[in-house]
Amino acid sequence: MNPETRKGIIYGFSCYLLWGIFPLYFRLLADSGAIEVLSYRILCSGVLCLVLLTALRSWPEVGAVLRNRRQLLLLGTAAFLIAINWGVYIYAVNSDQVVEAALGYFLNPLITVALGVIVLRERLRVMQWAAVGVGVVAGIVLTVNYGHVPTIALSLALSFGTYGLLKKQVGSNGGVSALAGLSTENLVLAPFTIITLVVLGAQGNSTFADNPPWQALLLVSTGFVTVVPLLLFASAASRVPLSTMGLLQYMTPVLQFLCGVLVLDEHMPASRWAGFGLVWVALVLLTSDSLVTARRQRSDRLAAARVAVS
Repeated sequence: MNPETRKGIIYGFSCYLLWGIFPLYFRLLADSGAIEVLSYRILCSGVLCLVLLTALRSWPEVGAVLRNRRQLLLLGTAAFLIAINWGVYIYAVNSDQVVEAALGYFLNPLITVALGVIVLRERLRVMQWAAVGVGVVAGIVLTVNYGHVPTIALSLALSFGTYGLLKKQVGSNGGVSALAGLSTENLVLAPFTIITLVVLGAQGNSTFADNPPWQALLLVSTGFVTVVPLLLFASAASRVPLSTMGLLQYMTPVLQFLCGVLVLDEHMPASRWAGFGLVWVALVLLTSDSLVTARRQRSDRLAAARVAVS
């Protein structure tokens, strides 16, 4: 393993580890409510992005994005999707629904495959169809168990899956860096965020000044816990194969699930275990297909290279 790949795996492990323990962090902000935490998360991550843009002299890249109507439209839409994702997740954590939030991120790869078929007209291989089929059965089992459609899980999976699709389209049209993309998204959301915080303060519903200085420090720190994992992710994705990132990504929902069951003591009846078990079977099928396909493509490239040399 070369040093860059090893470094990329460390970055990837670190970002997924941080995302995996998010429930424990956001539980510390339970007194603030999802809307206020979301607003400070957007505002403070935006401020941190501005500092990084200035330090790295990357403002020209953001300016180019703002002048590109297509990229701005895609990133503006992505901004609202990630805001929905963050808001739903914070609400889930602070309403004792961490396990269902983890389910959303387990479902995300299946939703991504489904979006590829519906939006990009991609054709699925046999194992991918099997994974989607098992995933549908899992959804039915979990719906029966919950007594309602698992809206938190589906909202998280759909919002993040669509967000990823839009970010992929932005990347294929000139390649916008992670920092420039996140900065643009925060700029789009900034006016709504500032208005929300002003209204909360005017209504006396702001918790920023509670328990000084700890509540304020926690709210401000949401910027760091948002930006740092994203930059680690970008650094990892540029150094390791996609198949490796695909395996590492399961760390996050596994850790979130363990936080919900073992640390936060959320109830898991047998029927819910069955539903999660089916989701995990679907993910095994999907991951196996990805690894087999990646290995086959690598062999084909090596064979083509040998033919070219001979």
